[in-house]
Amino acid sequence: MRNEDSPRARLAALSKGFRRDYLGHDALTAQLRAWADAFPDVVRLRSIGTTPEGRDLWVLTIGPEPDRVRPGVWIDANMHASELSGSSVALAIAEDVIALHLDDETVSGVGLPRHLRRIVKDVLFHVMPRVSPDGAEAVLTTGRYVRSVPRDSRLNRAHPRWIPEDVDGDGVALYMRKEDPAGDFVEIAEFPGLLVPRTIDDPPPYFKLFPEGRIEHFDGVTVPAPDFLSDTDVDLNRNFPFRWAAEPQQRGAGAFPASEPEVRAMVEHATRTPSLFAWLNLHTFGGVFIRPPGDVPDDRMSSYDLAVYRQVGQWAEEITGYPMVSGHDEFLYEPGKPLYGALSEWAYEQRGALSYVCELWDLMARLGMPRPKKFVDYYTRFRREDWVALARWDADHNRGRIFRPWKRVRHPQLGDVEVGGIDRRVGLSNPSYEELPGICEKQSALMLRVASLLPRIVVSRVEVAPLREDVTELTVVVENHGYLPTYGMQHAMDLPHNEALWADVICDGACVLEERGTSHRSVGHLEGWGRGLGDAGHSIFFPASQGSATSRTLRWVVRGRGTATVRIGSCRTGYVERRVGIGGGL
Repeated sequence: MRNEDSPRARLAALSKGFRRDYLGHDALTAQLRAWADAFPDVVRLRSIGTTPEGRDLWVLTIGPEPDRVRPGVWIDANMHASELSGSSVALAIAEDVIALHLDDETVSGVGLPRHLRRIVKDVLFHVMPRVSPDGAEAVLTTGRYVRSVPRDSRLNRAHPRWIPEDVDGDGVALYMRKEDPAGDFVEIAEFPGLLVPRTIDDPPPYFKLFPEGRIEHFDGVTVPAPDFLSDTDVDLNRNFPFRWAAEPQQRGAGAFPASEPEVRAMVEHATRTPSLFAWLNLHTFGGVFIRPPGDVPDDRMSSYDLAVYRQVGQWAEEITGYPMVSGHDEFLYEPGKPLYGALSEWAYEQRGALSYVCELWDLMARLGMPRPKKFVDYYTRFRREDWVALARWDADHNRGRIFRPWKRVRHPQLGDVEVGGIDRRVGLSNPSYEELPGICEKQSALMLRVASLLPRIVVSRVEVAPLREDVTELTVVVENHGYLPTYGMQHAMDLPHNEALWADVICDGACVLEERGTSHRSVGHLEGWGRGLGDAGHSIFFPASQGSATSRTLRWVVRGRGTATVRIGSCRTGYVERRVGIGGGL
């Protein structure tokens, strides 16, 4: 095969450049449609809803026979507007899975053995590369800060607040600084133009720092403090219907659980898809994986689930260099105050998925910052020397994309100000374009390995034995050859959609089941062979397997001659079927 005819070359010809750039909605849509049009046997594109600004919420399903229910994984990204690199990573995973189905040996699944490739090819991948297309578009086109979505549905809007806008006419809305003797920022000599928090030893001039824009309801005197949610009211990652809490207990919660169309579309789609066993929620930045639980310490967690997360965490650090940390122990912004309405918690607690967050882009590690005891403290303990290191890294490795020169302008409300400062988009909130390809490759390699953990229901043996004239015993052995049990995470055992396996026998021809009431019977859940890391069964004191917990032997007595179809499975695992001849049938 010529190189230009290889699967990777065919895919490369369709690429819109997402591994080296951050795509707008039109280019992202064109990428998804190009794959769906070129590979209809394994790629299906659907819109699960639209945003208030009319943009589609795309989900790409990858795998042959996409309507056949079977274990699947979900990948989503960019629910926070400025966190654009998650979309690129999600698209890279999608591209590599497509290549896998095209038998491309160059797919980015680094270290993925051939037998795991075969397993992963029977997993359905559901990829939602952009949860907030309205927010991402605002960030890409204007540079302004948006937490999730660029809208505000609050009725209480009479208070003064900042509205990000382009003041100096350069097409982007960044920051403004204004000299003030009570200012809490100062420009440092090591890097002219760089503002850092002021100390008592710093000589003037001092500055106050605000978003570039205007003050709504300005009284001519009072300047409001900028708000983390800016001029928007919702954080999509606080709007999911698990332990949702209204404001003021949880900032950005929205009016009610799943009040936002983006969240509602995801919740409805996932609820109609009970076969999701793993869930990756992509964010930036930090270079860390965050796992449940987010509201209680690990000693309140299922020991099996914790062992599985330890295994995934080991792979994560080996492949990507990012550690995996507890949401409760290392990622609470305030001790004792869990985050409410988060997606990864909902996916684990209510959908039973092996769910976790990835904060892409290990910026702090690149700057040589020592890791604090609690990972979340990285974000609040950014020292002056770290700001200087960031400025130098930006100049040396990021083509100066973060720090912009200050330009003096006349503000209609505040008088003389300077506009410029930090452009968060490339290098801070997201990796540099030059770093992006490597991040895409490593994250894809990890996700393909995680996908290999899903349960796999197989009929391993079928026997037909005569008992007496015109009477046959049908024996079927069903097994789970997957790492995870058929219930997925142990915490999910009692969830209504986490249905155990059932077996049906449908006879045709002249054969019938001799014992009534046996055509539909419970099989129960099957354990997987995987035990995670640190499971007691792998202890040095007494290592032992689980016996026959991974299999069930089922028997029926059939009278007559004909065929019987055995169907075993559930809404969560999908179904396997075997057609069997009875008494010389078939």
